[in-house]
Amino acid sequence: MFEAKAMMYLYVETPLHAGTGRGLGSVDLPIQRERTTGYPILQASGIKGSMRAEAQKRMSREMDKFVTIFGPDTKGAAEHAGALSLGDGRLLLFPVQSLSGTFAWTTSLETLALFRRSAAMMDISVDWQIPDNEPEGQEAWVNSKKLMVGNSVVLEESDFNATETEFAHCVGKWIAENALPAGAEYDFWKNQIQKKLCILPENSFRDFALYSTEIQTHIKLDPDTKTVENGALWISESLPSDSLLYVPMMATRSRNSNINMAASEILQSLRSLEINRIQMGGDETTGQGIVSVTYGGLG
Repeated sequence: MFEAKAMMYLYVETPLHAGTGRGLGSVDLPIQRERTTGYPILQASGIKGSMRAEAQKRMSREMDKFVTIFGPDTKGAAEHAGALSLGDGRLLLFPVQSLSGTFAWTTSLETLALFRRSAAMMDISVDWQIPDNEPEGQEAWVNSKKLMVGNSVVLEESDFNATETEFAHCVGKWIAENALPAGAEYDFWKNQIQKKLCILPENSFRDFALYSTEIQTHIKLDPDTKTVENGALWISESLPSDSLLYVPMMATRSRNSNINMAASEILQSLRSLEINRIQMGGDETTGQGIVSVTYGGLG
């Protein structure tokens, strides 16, 4: 079993397309989603691949240590496994356009309960408990009146009866203090998340996560006529900016006979690389997929 555990938080700064290939519906290039909930995810293999590529640039003089953490390349895969294991990136907060406050960070009790379960597995302390009751129908819980118009919160075309609750306040405060990046450029957003958190009924949150993603239309022009080439029109889906995801991080003792590292050293070494911002997913050359990285539970 794993001997050291932590949590990685990914804050999406530019739309992120982690694709699944061709789609069968109106979106040609859909994003990765959980089978059971339909919520957007980032598959672990893609996250680890991005981290590996960035770490390799920074560890060019420490290749034994790099291979210990991430494992050999494909040709040498039989030699030993890497000591680092990353889970899927699961959705914690999803931004939705709001009539008041520009946008709200939305979530649901089930989403928060799934996060608490993962946090417990990673030995992360969370100082709030999931309440017995829950918002139902067209109810919503908020952590301040910033999102409210009268007694309502209006998200896109949906109107919810809003109640300011201590639970929403505690969740927003914890996320601001533990899951958002530490840089000065995030001070404003840490303050905002304590005013613009909205906890929705599960069905409503699911609908936003399914149908309120970023949709981008791409074309290819004929260089002579400057018109769209035949068949060169496609639509791609992306996770919108200001989404927040969490990724379980686990490690074992080194499996590389050339270097001895404890599991805790594996995770600390990853953090010491200061990979605080990274590109994930597709469309790198158009500035897509820039993600800010925060590490939690590493002491």
